[in-house]
Amino acid sequence: MNLVVQGPTLERDQVNAISAMARASGVEEITPTAFRLRGALKDNALPAWCDEHRIDCAWVPEGRRFADLKLLAMDMDSTLITIECIDELGDLAGKKAEIAAITEKAMRGELDFAGALSRRVAALAGLPEDSLNRVYEERLELTPGAEALLKACKQHGVKLLLVSGGFTFFTERLKARLGLDYTISNRLEIANGRLTGKVLGDIVGADAKAAKFLEVTSELKAKKAQTVAIGDGANDLKMMAEAGLSVAFRAKPVVRAQADCAISWSGLDAVVNLYE
Repeated sequence: MNLVVQGPTLERDQVNAISAMARASGVEEITPTAFRLRGALKDNALPAWCDEHRIDCAWVPEGRRFADLKLLAMDMDSTLITIECIDELGDLAGKKAEIAAITEKAMRGELDFAGALSRRVAALAGLPEDSLNRVYEERLELTPGAEALLKACKQHGVKLLLVSGGFTFFTERLKARLGLDYTISNRLEIANGRLTGKVLGDIVGADAKAAKFLEVTSELKAKKAQTVAIGDGANDLKMMAEAGLSVAFRAKPVVRAQADCAISWSGLDAVVNLYE
């Protein structure tokens, strides 16, 4: 088993300390802030030590190659992008605190996602349609490392699936802008230039995300080991359970507890370093 350690402030003396704790047989530099420790033994105290020092650590099987992947799926809000779009729409409606509080509870798994989304969208009723464009143009930013991760996927022919309990307005623009292969998300109802406070069709939640992931996996004839899923909220867990590698990215505790590994301090490009 190998241990990958990485972080924006990672120093070589910290790597040496971790290597000693894990009794690694060798240390390889991946980047100046990412290292692979060969033949590392699991140490239950190590994750807490790494967290304290703002270091991401993950035990990964030997020989797992990024080039062997066929599908990488990721959530949109607070994963591919830095914001929760619905919270920013709530800000334009003068209801950010109310909506963000529901978002936080839903992502922690404390509320039913579909019901929580319906309540938040209802609070946006009457908001001008142009508010969607304002959020996209003025507030939406890619998460650090996102472009490097997408570049690596395209270099190796890995297909990209963007799954979101958010909205098609944003996922489709990101698909065109970033060259993504597949998306699934919710469609807001708009009438007379304003949001009606309703979602069209069935709500895309945990089950729909997992179903889309499995559909694309089947279409690509990919084995489970050739897939990876990245998410941050409770509604990502069913999809993540279907992947060969599940990554909790700056995630809620319930997600970190169930994922194969967590990235809390590094950028999205840290996912590439988990593979050889």
